[in-house]
Amino acid sequence: MATFNLKINGTTKTVDVDPTTPLLWVLRDHLDMVGTKFGCGIASCGACTIHLDDTAMRACVLPISAVGDQKITTIEGLSESGDHPVQKAWLEHDVPQCGYCQAGQIMTAAALLKENANPSDEEIESAMNGNLCRCGTYTRIKAAVKTAAKNM
Repeated sequence: MATFNLKINGTTKTVDVDPTTPLLWVLRDHLDMVGTKFGCGIASCGACTIHLDDTAMRACVLPISAVGDQKITTIEGLSESGDHPVQKAWLEHDVPQCGYCQAGQIMTAAALLKENANPSDEEIESAMNGNLCRCGTYTRIKAAVKTAAKNM
Protein backbone atom coordinates (compact mmCIF):
# COMPACT_ATOMS: atom_id res chain seq x y z
CA MET A 1 0.00 0.00 0.00
CA ALA A 2 1.05 3.55 -0.69
CA THR A 3 -0.48 6.96 -0.05
CA PHE A 4 -1.48 9.08 -3.05
CA ASN A 5 -2.68 12.69 -3.01
CA LEU A 6 -4.87 13.12 -6.07
CA LYS A 7 -6.11 16.37 -7.60
CA ILE A 8 -9.64 15.40 -8.64
CA ASN A 9 -12.22 17.88 -9.90
CA GLY A 10 -10.53 20.78 -8.15
CA THR A 11 -10.06 19.13 -4.76
CA THR A 12 -7.33 16.99 -3.25
CA LYS A 13 -8.22 13.46 -2.19
CA THR A 14 -5.90 11.12 -0.30
CA VAL A 15 -6.06 7.36 -0.78
CA ASP A 16 -4.01 4.43 0.48
CA VAL A 17 -3.93 1.79 -2.25
CA ASP A 18 -1.63 -0.60 -4.04
CA PRO A 19 0.37 1.45 -6.61
CA THR A 20 -0.77 -0.86 -9.42
CA THR A 21 -4.47 -0.22 -8.76
CA PRO A 22 -6.14 1.25 -11.85
CA LEU A 23 -7.44 4.79 -11.40
CA LEU A 24 -10.94 3.57 -12.29
CA TRP A 25 -11.12 1.42 -9.17
CA VAL A 26 -9.66 4.15 -6.98
CA LEU A 27 -12.40 6.49 -8.21
CA ARG A 28 -15.25 4.00 -7.92
CA ASP A 29 -14.29 1.83 -4.94
CA HIS A 30 -12.23 4.15 -2.75
CA LEU A 31 -13.72 7.57 -3.50
CA ASP A 32 -17.32 6.55 -4.34
CA MET A 33 -17.20 8.47 -7.64
CA VAL A 34 -19.24 6.15 -9.82
CA GLY A 35 -19.86 8.36 -12.86
CA THR A 36 -16.82 6.85 -14.55
CA LYS A 37 -17.97 3.42 -15.73
CA PHE A 38 -16.31 0.04 -16.06
CA GLY A 39 -16.88 -1.46 -19.48
CA CYS A 40 -14.12 -3.77 -20.64
CA GLY A 41 -11.05 -3.37 -18.45
CA ILE A 42 -8.68 -3.29 -21.45
CA ALA A 43 -9.13 0.31 -22.71
CA SER A 44 -11.18 -0.79 -25.72
CA CYS A 45 -14.64 0.64 -25.02
CA GLY A 46 -14.12 4.14 -23.61
CA ALA A 47 -16.68 3.92 -20.79
CA CYS A 48 -13.96 4.78 -18.25
CA THR A 49 -12.65 7.91 -20.01
CA ILE A 50 -11.47 10.71 -17.73
CA HIS A 51 -9.23 13.72 -18.34
CA LEU A 52 -5.68 13.70 -17.08
CA ASP A 53 -4.38 17.25 -17.44
CA ASP A 54 -7.13 17.83 -20.06
CA THR A 55 -6.17 14.77 -22.12
CA ALA A 56 -8.73 11.97 -22.50
CA MET A 57 -7.39 8.79 -20.86
CA ARG A 58 -8.80 5.36 -20.12
CA ALA A 59 -8.90 4.99 -16.34
CA CYS A 60 -9.28 1.20 -16.40
CA VAL A 61 -5.66 0.67 -17.46
CA LEU A 62 -4.04 3.72 -15.84
CA PRO A 63 -2.25 2.67 -12.64
CA ILE A 64 -2.65 5.14 -9.81
CA SER A 65 1.15 5.34 -9.54
CA ALA A 66 1.30 6.92 -13.05
CA VAL A 67 -0.97 9.84 -12.16
CA GLY A 68 1.55 11.81 -10.09
CA ASP A 69 0.46 15.41 -9.58
CA GLN A 70 -1.55 15.62 -12.80
CA LYS A 71 -5.06 17.07 -12.61
CA ILE A 72 -7.86 14.49 -12.90
CA THR A 73 -11.29 15.48 -14.21
CA THR A 74 -14.14 13.00 -14.10
CA ILE A 75 -17.66 13.36 -15.51
CA GLU A 76 -18.69 14.68 -12.08
CA GLY A 77 -16.16 17.50 -12.42
CA LEU A 78 -16.81 18.48 -16.03
CA SER A 79 -19.54 20.87 -14.85
CA GLU A 80 -21.05 21.24 -11.40
CA SER A 81 -24.49 21.98 -12.81
CA GLY A 82 -24.38 19.80 -15.92
CA ASP A 83 -24.26 22.79 -18.24
CA HIS A 84 -21.02 22.11 -20.09
CA PRO A 85 -21.68 22.72 -23.82
CA VAL A 86 -21.12 19.03 -24.58
CA GLN A 87 -23.59 17.95 -21.90
CA LYS A 88 -26.18 20.43 -23.17
CA ALA A 89 -25.69 19.26 -26.76
CA TRP A 90 -26.10 15.65 -25.64
CA LEU A 91 -29.52 16.53 -24.25
CA GLU A 92 -30.47 18.65 -27.25
CA HIS A 93 -29.76 15.76 -29.62
CA ASP A 94 -31.27 13.13 -27.29
CA VAL A 95 -28.05 11.10 -27.52
CA PRO A 96 -28.37 8.66 -24.60
CA GLN A 97 -30.46 5.56 -24.84
CA CYS A 98 -29.21 3.15 -22.19
CA GLY A 99 -26.69 5.80 -21.13
CA TYR A 100 -23.96 3.45 -19.98
CA CYS A 101 -21.26 4.73 -22.36
CA GLN A 102 -22.28 8.37 -22.24
CA ALA A 103 -19.90 9.62 -19.53
CA GLY A 104 -16.96 8.30 -21.54
CA GLN A 105 -18.41 9.67 -24.79
CA ILE A 106 -18.91 13.11 -23.24
CA MET A 107 -15.43 13.18 -21.70
CA THR A 108 -13.85 12.21 -25.04
CA ALA A 109 -15.86 14.86 -26.91
CA ALA A 110 -14.98 17.55 -24.34
CA ALA A 111 -11.26 16.75 -24.65
CA LEU A 112 -11.52 16.88 -28.45
CA LEU A 113 -13.20 20.29 -28.40
CA LYS A 114 -10.72 21.69 -25.91
CA GLU A 115 -7.95 20.74 -28.34
CA ASN A 116 -9.81 21.47 -31.59
CA ALA A 117 -12.64 24.01 -31.41
CA ASN A 118 -13.94 23.29 -34.91
CA PRO A 119 -13.33 19.65 -35.82
CA SER A 120 -14.29 18.21 -39.19
CA ASP A 121 -16.48 15.12 -39.49
CA GLU A 122 -13.37 13.03 -39.99
CA GLU A 123 -11.67 14.53 -36.91
CA ILE A 124 -14.79 13.86 -34.81
CA GLU A 125 -14.96 10.27 -36.05
CA SER A 126 -11.27 9.75 -35.38
CA ALA A 127 -11.41 11.20 -31.86
CA MET A 128 -14.56 9.30 -30.93
CA ASN A 129 -13.33 6.04 -32.46
CA GLY A 130 -12.95 3.42 -29.78
CA ASN A 131 -15.80 4.79 -27.66
CA LEU A 132 -18.33 2.04 -28.12
CA CYS A 133 -22.07 2.62 -27.92
CA ARG A 134 -24.10 -0.57 -27.70
CA CYS A 135 -27.22 1.36 -28.70
CA GLY A 136 -25.62 2.73 -31.87
CA THR A 137 -26.26 6.44 -31.32
CA TYR A 138 -23.17 7.42 -33.34
CA THR A 139 -25.05 9.75 -35.71
CA ARG A 140 -26.52 11.67 -32.77
CA ILE A 141 -23.13 11.71 -31.03
CA LYS A 142 -21.52 13.34 -34.06
CA ALA A 143 -24.35 15.88 -34.33
CA ALA A 144 -24.02 16.70 -30.63
CA VAL A 145 -20.25 17.23 -30.95
CA LYS A 146 -20.88 19.64 -33.85
CA THR A 147 -23.49 21.55 -31.82
CA ALA A 148 -21.20 21.71 -28.79
CA ALA A 149 -18.39 23.05 -30.99
CA LYS A 150 -20.65 25.88 -32.17
CA ASN A 151 -21.67 26.70 -28.57
CA MET A 152 -18.23 26.67 -26.95
